[in-house]
Amino acid sequence: MGCGEPVFPARIRRGEDRLTRVVFMGSPEDAVIVLDALASASYEVVAVYTRPDTPAGRSRIPLPTAVRRRAEELRLHVETPNSLRDRAVIDQLAQFRADAFVVAAYGRLIPEAALKLPRLGALNLHPSLLPRHRGPSPVSSAILQGDSVTGVTIMLLDEGMDTGPVVSQSQPVPIEETDTGSNLTTRLFRVGAPLLIEALGRLAAGTAAPTPQDPAKATVTRLLQRSDGQLDWTRPAEYLARMTRAYDPWPGTFTRWAGRSLKVLEATAVSGDGIDGEPGTVRSRPGGLFVIAGDSMLQVLRLQLEGRSPQAAAEFLRGHPQIDGAKLGA
Repeated sequence: MGCGEPVFPARIRRGEDRLTRVVFMGSPEDAVIVLDALASASYEVVAVYTRPDTPAGRSRIPLPTAVRRRAEELRLHVETPNSLRDRAVIDQLAQFRADAFVVAAYGRLIPEAALKLPRLGALNLHPSLLPRHRGPSPVSSAILQGDSVTGVTIMLLDEGMDTGPVVSQSQPVPIEETDTGSNLTTRLFRVGAPLLIEALGRLAAGTAAPTPQDPAKATVTRLLQRSDGQLDWTRPAEYLARMTRAYDPWPGTFTRWAGRSLKVLEATAVSGDGIDGEPGTVRSRPGGLFVIAGDSMLQVLRLQLEGRSPQAAAEFLRGHPQIDGAKLGA
């Protein structure tokens, strides 16, 4: 729970004699970027809502979210409900008398009853250029589908899945060939944090002009499952390479070899000229470890055998030369 009273910078609100009261909702490390920006601006963060502590590691010791750790460092009041749907939780949320909610990767659905509480609404940072890539996995989907650009949308939440009106959008952010889901998400949150602070200021001042989304242009992503990371070697090599980047860190990409899980941590698509064999067949060459895919070949650069540490392909081949010619995925 919370501890102490936070210290805030000087107020710069529109002639009001109190700060705009904000409840922040977020959980992972990237959401800390937004919390820090909010705490550094002239808003009274009256509470921070984040996911409950989660057992981790072999010891299964419950660990707090990155947002909880940072909020406690900032001496902010913290709440960790399992759900916001309970009437008692909503009643407690109402007691904070927030003018606005600020949401960044909270990881929990916010029911309509809660969204009605703040007079200014609930402002959400979504890492895509809405209405493209609505839903829970916009960054992974942008990489996987081969998008050349993405961006950040600041929008007001409604009862739909990222269907609310847009308050602000970033300029297009290029997706580099080396981008992973992890580093691209961080970059987008760094772009989005100041954008959100600016949008919140306009919302508080009454100068924001939220614009409805065009549902005809909408695409929807889904929650990723562990099974999504299983490599299907009949797919094109370029798609498989994008999978290794899109699904970093979750769910990762993997196959099977000799009855054990084999994670493919880094890979790139290359020409398969002069190489024959069934999809999933390993070919060891002086240039490294290659796997035949549906249309060409995937060069595996880093991998990790179940129970072992990650290795570069050359190092792995020295220790496991018998993988040459093997069929992966069985």
